[in-house]
Amino acid sequence: MTAGGASAAPGGWQESGTSYVNSLTGSQGLASRADGSLLHRGLGSVPLDLRVKGWEHIGDPDIARGHTFDAYQGGDAARSKMYAVTTPAGKRYLYEHRLDAGEKLNNSFAAVSPDDQWLVSGEWGDQDRLQVFPAPLLNSSTPPTGGALPQAGQISLDKPVRDIQGCDFVSDTRLVCASNDASKELFPEDRPVLQVDLARPLDGKEVTGHVSSLFAAPQRSICSGTFETEGVDYDAARRTLRVEVVPPAPCLVTTAVHAYRPTSG
Repeated sequence: MTAGGASAAPGGWQESGTSYVNSLTGSQGLASRADGSLLHRGLGSVPLDLRVKGWEHIGDPDIARGHTFDAYQGGDAARSKMYAVTTPAGKRYLYEHRLDAGEKLNNSFAAVSPDDQWLVSGEWGDQDRLQVFPAPLLNSSTPPTGGALPQAGQISLDKPVRDIQGCDFVSDTRLVCASNDASKELFPEDRPVLQVDLARPLDGKEVTGHVSSLFAAPQRSICSGTFETEGVDYDAARRTLRVEVVPPAPCLVTTAVHAYRPTSG
């Protein structure tokens, strides 16, 4: 928090505090459990058996109906991306998506819709869409023990976004996303936290999304240099939004988790 206490952020959010997590196991993303505790993911969170198979990067996770959804990507030559779903009983199932024509290999995050039926994910660089898949295991159209995962549609954005690191649903027609874009070419903020308002709840068909900027992710550290925005989570039960920011070296060993509460509603 700033020296004067919690600070107001544009877009209807009030910063309510900052916590810290080990970057090795927490710098890539986070998700809130039903009891309010947080699940963290970092480069050290990739299981050895998946790393051996070439899944070397884990993204921002999500939790739905007690199931943990992890987004994995391979190396530069990868022709697919993978989603791992771990049940409340600890059983893990793998769902692999073969890249479609023109699709980038990046798999930055997994965000499950409030009805538990759809999985939203994103690519890197400049994009005018977010990808939509049936939610593995929870959507009856997916194989019950893992397998192929084709796209079910997309969210067509009315304004391009850049380097989206994570998204989470705030309602059935609204997502909040963290961007690592520092250029200020697309939005006035350095590393903006964005809002995407959908024309209707996801149904597996293409839907449009209106993009607006909420506020800039905080960049506060005793170390100077380049910050990196990472995962984002919205805990609906406690109405708390969290955004992760990795500070410059040598402080990057610890990731800051900034918490926000809505200012009204």
